[in-house]
Amino acid sequence: MFAVYASSFAPRDSADPLAGLVVGERPDPVAPEGWTTVTVKAASLNHHDLWSLQGVGLREEALPMILGCDAAGLDEDGNEVVVHAVISDPDWAGDETLDPRRSLLSERHQGTFADKVVVPRRNVVPKPESLSFAEAACLPTAWLTAYRMLFTQGDLKAGDSVLVQGAGGGVATALIILARAAGLRVLATSRDEAKRARALEIGAHEVFESGARLPAKVDAVMETVGRATWSHSVRALRPGGRIVISGTTSGPQLDDAELTRIFFLQLQVIGSTMGTRAELASLVQMLDATGTRPLVDRTVPMEDARDAFEAMRRGDLFGKVVLTR
Repeated sequence: MFAVYASSFAPRDSADPLAGLVVGERPDPVAPEGWTTVTVKAASLNHHDLWSLQGVGLREEALPMILGCDAAGLDEDGNEVVVHAVISDPDWAGDETLDPRRSLLSERHQGTFADKVVVPRRNVVPKPESLSFAEAACLPTAWLTAYRMLFTQGDLKAGDSVLVQGAGGGVATALIILARAAGLRVLATSRDEAKRARALEIGAHEVFESGARLPAKVDAVMETVGRATWSHSVRALRPGGRIVISGTTSGPQLDDAELTRIFFLQLQVIGSTMGTRAELASLVQMLDATGTRPLVDRTVPMEDARDAFEAMRRGDLFGKVVLTR
């Protein structure tokens, strides 16, 4: 079958970080007992796929590995479905993101950038007709991460205020759109003037340059940037407020963790990773009921996957890149 896969790893300082990316053929997958085969119609790109090409989260003995975490397509009975990317241990019960042996598609199990992908039967969620395959393919990683950050870990309700750091990335874009749809007061930051303007277009009430003083303290900050925005995130919170963090794209090390301010103002710092199958189903239902839709920056035929990877590597995006079959 047709597939986009990693054949080798490129060093992080490589002049060609996509050197190990291959667009070609791989054997058809065989679904073990309890698993099902999904015919892929659309699959979206994540930074996870770029990091996989550098060996982050992927062992060399697992190569060649078909990349891709997210997909929407048809199950074996022809039903339209969305694939949940978190693979938990078969004996695990409860929140699968807490399973210490969990993995994502394209880490231990072949990914979604192919004609077909096999997943546990419990990892498919019905796709409503109101969502296109391209839209649905945006949900399992970035949009599910945003949903869990806002409504599970952040426990935010209509009328609350939230600051989204780093507008433009896939998770940040999803955070802005979902927060506005849920009736939150949404503030967003970006270093880029064009991205600030786009953030207003997709639902932010106010936008600011990174690090700018805000007109009022917020109930929660959604943090995916890390070191570059951390101090600003802490200082933006009201007493008792919450930072929900799901990524550190500017680096994991902090020059100043603001610990004094955190304990004195009784702030909460909450980690968040991906989401559960139940949360994915709730996210799909929310979009179906509200008419809210993922922001797709562009769709690219899967045969041209290298172009999509290059666009993500350059940061030349606002929203998701979707590979189509």
